Amino acid sequence: MAHARLVETGPATAPAARAEAIDLARRLPGLIVAAKQTAASVMHGVHGRRRAGIGETFWQFRPFISGEAAARVDWRRSARDDRLFVREREWEAAHVVWLWIDRSPSMGFVSDLARQPKIDRALVLGLALADLLARGGERVGFLGLTRPTAARDIVERLSLAMQAEAGRGSAPEELPNAEPLGPRMQAVLISDFLSDAGEVEKAVSTLSARGARGALVTIADPIEEVFPFAGHTEFVDVDSQARLRVGHAESFRDDYLARLAAHRARVETAARARGWSSLLHRTDRPASEALLSLRMRLEGEAR
Repeated sequence: MAHARLVETGPATAPAARAEAIDLARRLPGLIVAAKQTAASVMHGVHGRRRAGIGETFWQFRPFISGEAAARVDWRRSARDDRLFVREREWEAAHVVWLWIDRSPSMGFVSDLARQPKIDRALVLGLALADLLARGGERVGFLGLTRPTAARDIVERLSLAMQAEAGRGSAPEELPNAEPLGPRMQAVLISDFLSDAGEVEKAVSTLSARGARGALVTIADPIEEVFPFAGHTEFVDVDSQARLRVGHAESFRDDYLARLAAHRARVETAARARGWSSLLHRTDRPASEALLSLRMRLEGEAR
């Protein structure tokens, strides 16, 4: 008889949410380190699209060019040198990527075949992507939590925002509370996408209503892909208190795999219908593989 180890957080209650917040705070330092290492491993050859222009975000100082308006001189910076300097700001139409990571109970699942829980892999991948994009000069925001920024400490900023949200005791949602994004924007949603396919379609449709592009990254535990169960098995729904006990689990394998394939196909179709890409990433594979593939897809869509 095959065995699976389930991580069950139980029904969404205030005490449970607080416990999850404490657990998240405990794990985040290690996940931040892993995210930065993952980003560094694929950073070579990746270039951002940052450039100077009219905007609110500081980019860099550059030497003053003869003929420019004196009002552009940054006198405080110039006072520290024997040259005049101009404070350049980021072009206001710079690219913006909105990130969202599913932190609902089902993401806590982990089997003996996986390297880490789905939520940990999703956080590492999402934070690594944010770090990679920000280092390339692109602005990144977390849907519903932060404003977009290209700050070098983007990973720490996003982590603090997620901790603050978890500390408020609210139950994490399976999908973002979507609003239409601008046509120059992109969205990256990272989840197991085991929620209702119709809700996924609705979220993608809403986010892309004004022309935004994006990507869906499905995080899967390898045991979910092969269904190795046999004999007497009890299945537990981590999003509720439902339990299913079966005598010959192997007899459900074909039907389960067919239903999973149909669900995945519907989610992928919803993405493609709006010009989005769809990526499946298993937690028994390195996060760097998914990060590199995702970065290349975002570059292709931007072009």
